[in-house]
Amino acid sequence: MKLAGNTILVTGGTSGIGRALAEALHDLGNRVIVTGRRQPLLDEIMRARPGLVGLQLDVNDAASLSRLSILLRDRFPELNALFANAGISRTEDMASDAWAADDAEAIVQTNILGVVRMAAALLPLIKGKPHAAFLATSSALAFVPRADFPTYCASKAFLHSWLQSLRHQLRSIPVEVLELSPPYVQTELTGAQQASDPRAMPLTDYVAEVLRILDAGDTPRGEVLLERDFARRWAERDGCYDATFAAMNPG
Repeated sequence: MKLAGNTILVTGGTSGIGRALAEALHDLGNRVIVTGRRQPLLDEIMRARPGLVGLQLDVNDAASLSRLSILLRDRFPELNALFANAGISRTEDMASDAWAADDAEAIVQTNILGVVRMAAALLPLIKGKPHAAFLATSSALAFVPRADFPTYCASKAFLHSWLQSLRHQLRSIPVEVLELSPPYVQTELTGAQQASDPRAMPLTDYVAEVLRILDAGDTPRGEVLLERDFARRWAERDGCYDATFAAMNPG
């Protein structure tokens, strides 16, 4: 992926990895559009980075995506890169009699259907554009799950598989399809405590590493994966899946 001179849309770009990458890409000389549901956060990021554009979007609302598609076609016809980053994460205790499917359904709506809807609505806008790219945020947990986040991990495994199929189907169309698979990063994805958890990778370090990988084109199979997660990525191939799963899910 070319790191400068693009017009890039980032969903879920008002916090966490999405915001950090949007700001970094803006600073590199790209025209960046971020979307989110909360206008105050969009206003905040636009104040922090003059020239960065914030637009309201609910990825679970087909009408909202349709309106965005029309707006982008009119105002940003040069759009050539999409970054499907919006996602949520929740723990689930499926052993509890009180467990219900509500959280799982919300995760599937945002993490899976939100990405699929965005691709369906917006891929036609970037096909044929120079240096076109479609990126989506998966997770290293797609390869070996944390059992207390069952639907979240499964949603990322879905994206890992789905992006392979998308990449194959677009093989004769010049759209680069990339999968970001972050490790545990200091964001508020699972709550405020994660942002300061010393076990998590600092957000600025993760973004710097992603930009280094993209700049080097070091994305075999279209995967933007840190070296620290290679063992988890290949745990099943290397015959250590059970041991890795047990280490991640003690007891």
